[in-house]
Amino acid sequence: MPHYLDRDRIAILAALVAPPAIAAALLPFRTGLPNTSVALVMVVIVVAIAANGNRVAGALAAISAAVWFDFFFTQPYHRFAVTKPADVQTVILLLVVGLAVSQLAARARRLQVIAVTDAGYLAQIHDTAELAQSTKSSGAVVDHVTAQLVDLLNLRGCRFEYGTLIGHPPRLEQDGTVVWGRKRWDVDRLGLPDEEVELRAFGNGRFHGRFMLDPTPGSIPPLQARLVAVTLADQAGAALDTAGGG
Repeated sequence: MPHYLDRDRIAILAALVAPPAIAAALLPFRTGLPNTSVALVMVVIVVAIAANGNRVAGALAAISAAVWFDFFFTQPYHRFAVTKPADVQTVILLLVVGLAVSQLAARARRLQVIAVTDAGYLAQIHDTAELAQSTKSSGAVVDHVTAQLVDLLNLRGCRFEYGTLIGHPPRLEQDGTVVWGRKRWDVDRLGLPDEEVELRAFGNGRFHGRFMLDPTPGSIPPLQARLVAVTLADQAGAALDTAGGG
């Protein structure tokens, strides 16, 4: 326990110090480096901090990254103000994606696995967050996540059921494991079950529906991919909650 307390304190300190330090280090490249690239660098810093700390450290890192990105890389420079709509969107997305991946990294830490830092995984989370910010249609977010899940988990197909819990199919849980009945299914050895697996979508603690995953026989999606899938489902649930479930 003391080991984790010390580790968490160091992570919280890093959450306050690392984002402004990295942002300052990138200043010489400000004119030639797109703001979206800087934002992705900051997201990686957030993931690294969250992986070595707790959710508080991850949340602080996400907020700090957004604040210092605003200060150093949005006009007017060196002021906590944003004037361009594109920069406003980038700051919001940095915060949203930073918070999402910090939660993902915290889950990974609890499971004692390496945090998700793969650029492809981060890009999928970023794309969904960007869509959720730019569209008023929760259905568009659900459709986008449905397509992402097919590719991410190497599925034969995927569909979304609104607000239904019929039957007792295998279920992909928040920690990336699969529960079938009262037993855990050994995904890492057997792959996903050869029948539809449900992945529930929650928003603000409310159930809005579930993604029904149709696995490819013999395919074994890694734990990191399964954790990203859960995060994408959470983003879809948040979009449905914001839209009132419609």
